[in-house]
Amino acid sequence: MRAMVGIDESDESFYALQWFLDNLFPDLSAALSAGLLTLVHVQQPFQPYGFPAARPGVAGKTFYPSTVVADSVRKSQEQTSAALLSRALQMCKDKLIKAESLILEGDPKDMLCEISEQMNVDLLIVGSRGLGKIKRAFLGSVSDYCAHHAKCPTLIVKPPKEASNNK
Repeated sequence: MRAMVGIDESDESFYALQWFLDNLFPDLSAALSAGLLTLVHVQQPFQPYGFPAARPGVAGKTFYPSTVVADSVRKSQEQTSAALLSRALQMCKDKLIKAESLILEGDPKDMLCEISEQMNVDLLIVGSRGLGKIKRAFLGSVSDYCAHHAKCPTLIVKPPKEASNNK
């Protein structure tokens, strides 16, 4: 059996991982052999946008960030991703569970569904921000999308009651 947990910068994703480790992993430990728990973080691709030049008398000119700026942003994204996955891997290590990590680039909802299918995942675990229907309609929901589009069973772990009341 192979399980995958989606990790992002939200407390809810870490809560989902902790909930899985505390509640389901003990029952699945025989089925999940070493390295079959995968932690996935999907970072948004960096898009260097052009900005119109704001000098008087200069029409039609556009300023694009330098490659130094673009490289700096990419490096910062990589460091953030590594830090998130390091925290998640430490949670697994604290429970004496071996896990692997994966950093992808793209739209999180699409990439989680794609990689779970490519890796023949048996269970996809994602956190839920606890958004209401209106906020979910405008902001979108990775967990809702995965529940409807992933080819494997998807476990959506809701935040604790007191945390969801603060939203």
